[in-house]
Amino acid sequence: MKNLSNLFKKPTGLLALSLVLILLGSWLAGMFNTSFYKVNVKEISFKADHGTLNGLLYMPKGAGPDDPRPVIVTTHGYLNTKEMQDAPAIEMSRRGYIVLALDMYDHGDSRWDGDIKVGEQFSTFWIYSQFDAAKYMYDQPYTKKDADGNAYLAVSGHSMGGFSTLLAMYMDEMNSLQAGHRMIYTGISVGSDYSYAAAVAPQDQLTAAYGSRTVGMIAGHYDEFFFNKSDEEKSAEEKAVAGTVMRKDFVKTLSGRAFLGLGADNPEQAQQGQYYSVDAGDLKVEDQVARPSQTGERIIYTPNQTHPWNHFSPETTGYLIDFYAHAFEGVTSPSQTDAGLSSGNQIWWLKEAFNFVAMIGFFLLIVPMSALLLRLPFLNRAVTNVTAPLAKPLGGGQKAAYWIAVAFSALIPAILFPTLMDKQPGGLHTLTIVAIVLLALSVAAAVIGFARSGSSPAMRHVGIGGLILAVVSAVMWVLFAKADGIAPLSPFFNEPTTNQIVYWALVSASITAFVTFAFYYFNKKRSGASFADYGISLKPMAIVASLCTAVIAVAIGYLLLFAVQAIFGTDFRIWTFAVRTFTFEHFVTGLRYMPLFLIYYFVSAVALNADTRSRKGGYWLAIFLNVGGLILWLIAQYGFDFARGVALYPAQALNGILLFALVPVLVIAAVYARKLFEKTNNVWLPAFVNTILFTLVTVANTVMFWNLVP
Repeated sequence: MKNLSNLFKKPTGLLALSLVLILLGSWLAGMFNTSFYKVNVKEISFKADHGTLNGLLYMPKGAGPDDPRPVIVTTHGYLNTKEMQDAPAIEMSRRGYIVLALDMYDHGDSRWDGDIKVGEQFSTFWIYSQFDAAKYMYDQPYTKKDADGNAYLAVSGHSMGGFSTLLAMYMDEMNSLQAGHRMIYTGISVGSDYSYAAAVAPQDQLTAAYGSRTVGMIAGHYDEFFFNKSDEEKSAEEKAVAGTVMRKDFVKTLSGRAFLGLGADNPEQAQQGQYYSVDAGDLKVEDQVARPSQTGERIIYTPNQTHPWNHFSPETTGYLIDFYAHAFEGVTSPSQTDAGLSSGNQIWWLKEAFNFVAMIGFFLLIVPMSALLLRLPFLNRAVTNVTAPLAKPLGGGQKAAYWIAVAFSALIPAILFPTLMDKQPGGLHTLTIVAIVLLALSVAAAVIGFARSGSSPAMRHVGIGGLILAVVSAVMWVLFAKADGIAPLSPFFNEPTTNQIVYWALVSASITAFVTFAFYYFNKKRSGASFADYGISLKPMAIVASLCTAVIAVAIGYLLLFAVQAIFGTDFRIWTFAVRTFTFEHFVTGLRYMPLFLIYYFVSAVALNADTRSRKGGYWLAIFLNVGGLILWLIAQYGFDFARGVALYPAQALNGILLFALVPVLVIAAVYARKLFEKTNNVWLPAFVNTILFTLVTVANTVMFWNLVP
């Protein structure tokens, strides 16, 4: 056992372990993805009305033109991709249904064709994606239809994919007035109400359009975004104190009751998980009845879940299975022998588990691969002289100052997180004033230091420190005062959420740099520290060799990912955190963001190694510095959500969800910052690896508006 442990401490042993985890995890994930090879899963792209749509087509063995089956088109929400629909795709395809897990326009590998003006980007992908995909699937010979040409096709989606689902059935009904047949037979939304869809048509007309269809909604009790009461429904107490209702209950709201066909005057108590026969109402066009009312079934499920939890839930997946079994009862193919599998019989989570195993292997790969590359000619020039750890704080005062700085460095990016992510004017104004004060103090320190440098050599360091801090303060001033001009949404910076993260990262880097320089010049300098102890090599060849090593190591990792996807049809992921393949557009977009992220990861690598290398438990301390405050922010955000029904920062729902992927990124980045520093004795290799790898991870996993125009 000891020999085995020693083997894995060596680069070759750790590399072998990472490859075993990647291959074994991917093989098993692929096996469960295909339901033990009973389902053929392939990626497809097709031209649609508004662009090119991409998806994963789950085709059960035997299904085809000679044995058409009911079809389910399922899609993700804002920021996500088709792979986030693993659970319904796997579970319904193993029950014999044909499933298309769809990338909405400008997500994943799907692209909108026309120009999109900045500011109008949200009126594109979610409105049309689901209906455009349904039209394509309707035309396929394997889609089962009745004698009148009506297809047995379901639409479903999460969050904005749910809005797309609600609109797809409406658009299909409008189309059927001319075509004489329906392309969509049933539908169920997950994590979405009518708040967005009502921008296209009011709820009463959307529900009227559903007509005789069976339609469902999944509405989590702790959903961060939707299923709120309207202002008219709130009591005086609820209006006065946010969060007095312990949890949301959509079946008791006017919107939910209207969906279930229970008018405001109906005293009946609505029940979750119960089908209601609903008189849908007359469908109108320009206030004229275009089709008389029809009767259909409606149901609402209300799990005790948050918004992103729906993706990763056996309970929600069970509701979907039950819903489809009911909606398609009597119209499945005789060959669908497993259509009756109970909703408790689920295997999708095993696919997710082995995806995670492969992901662990992927992240384990980077360090030993880099270590082996550093043995090669030229690349070995990235290794510089051994850098001595910075001296530990001396005395109680220095120790107290050290731990105060650690706590401040960990907490301040989290405290400022809401302000920075949304560039809130009020908060930025206050921060601008703080930056100006810091600038004035820094300039004063520089003047005093240089003025007294003749009588006291130590004061020269104060002068230099003050000058450098003045520069950093000026940068902070610009970041706060000119926030709208920092990575604005544009044809160049075309990912809205990446822009938010970049801005947060730049401000966090500037604050970290200020604290680091302040400690160096006003504290650690007295302990004998030198600038070289920070591992900032200025040798050009060391920098270039580090960059080349990072590029090659990350490229090898991604080549393995592309190979795994080609062979096993899977990637590396767990819940909302994923390393997925990317397109040329993603790569170009990543290159645009890398210089900005490099600033953050470079400063982070300097600070983490300066503050933790000489301390016991340094790796844990590095992780705390990177994400400790953000984890506490998440605990507070969702703690309030579960305790009172409303999150700590209700307006930060989307930004909170971003942290589910950002936190693990920063945990791994902290480990890389320490581990790769140990291999080279300088910060360049970890800074380059973290920048290249995590920029590509970020840009490939969110919405990208490639066709933005000013």
